[in-house]
Amino acid sequence: MTDATSTTVLTFDTERKGDSVIVHCHGKLVYGVCDQLTTKVKQLIPESKCVVLDLTDLTHLDSMGLGTLVRLYVSAKSAGSSLQLINLAPRIRQLLGMTNLSVPLCSFWSRPCWHTTKQRAG
Repeated sequence: MTDATSTTVLTFDTERKGDSVIVHCHGKLVYGVCDQLTTKVKQLIPESKCVVLDLTDLTHLDSMGLGTLVRLYVSAKSAGSSLQLINLAPRIRQLLGMTNLSVPLCSFWSRPCWHTTKQRAG
């Protein structure tokens, strides 16, 4: 039996925009690698009004990945921050819809929060 983390790779890089941060995710958010994203995002929450997860390059999401997104949303909200998802692939958007998470979590991807926290030109 092979270890799930040996064949599954999740990478991410971050981009700061004022008091918001964008985490660009690449690969698969599945069992065995979810803790990587959880650790990174939980470090960013206290110093950011908004954490945006850009899922453009996310190729797969399983139930553990889905649970991770929900837990991160709750962590951000309880810390007075927000978590948003952007650039969801159709299959990931469909998964959220099938699990009825698209309704309570629709603010995840509705309006990117960094647009509301722009710094003044000066």
